[in-house]
Amino acid sequence: MRIGIIADTHIPEAGDSLPVQIFTAFTNVDLIFHSGDLHTIEVLDWLETLAPVIAVRGNGDEPSGPLRPGLPQDDPRVFESYVTCIEGLKFGMTHTFPLPEEAPFTPPAILMQRVFHAPVDVVICGHTHVALIRQFEDCLMVNPGSALLPNNLTPRPGTVGIIEISKGNVEATLIELSSL
Repeated sequence: MRIGIIADTHIPEAGDSLPVQIFTAFTNVDLIFHSGDLHTIEVLDWLETLAPVIAVRGNGDEPSGPLRPGLPQDDPRVFESYVTCIEGLKFGMTHTFPLPEEAPFTPPAILMQRVFHAPVDVVICGHTHVALIRQFEDCLMVNPGSALLPNNLTPRPGTVGIIEISKGNVEATLIELSSL
């Protein structure tokens, strides 16, 4: 199975649409996870032309004026946090998931319990706009960075991620959209 991972698209503030490179990067994915800060539900509609999409709300997905109407409360693709099992691996997705070394230090197992109510094998998050793949104890953490505002810089193509699952093994990679 091949999963596209995207976060922090910030439409329309960061641009009117998704960069075409995202559609190239997500060719042949089976599923797409968006880990928050869409700002408009149309982002999911655009991504859904490629594969089914699941998203979580980010801190910027609440209504805050005419440019940001907020996400509908009843869209079945959008959750506060999301947990699923794929090929025997438990995935948890949330917008904000602090690194264990961030003050105050909280072990990953405790963070997972707080956010997902159980341990997970893979955490998918966003919020920082900084792409990261990191192993913490028995958990792989994947933050695809921001697709449109990488490292919180001016709007430009940023990064997305791909997770490939085969025979119970998971491998994550980051894709620089400017390289496509």
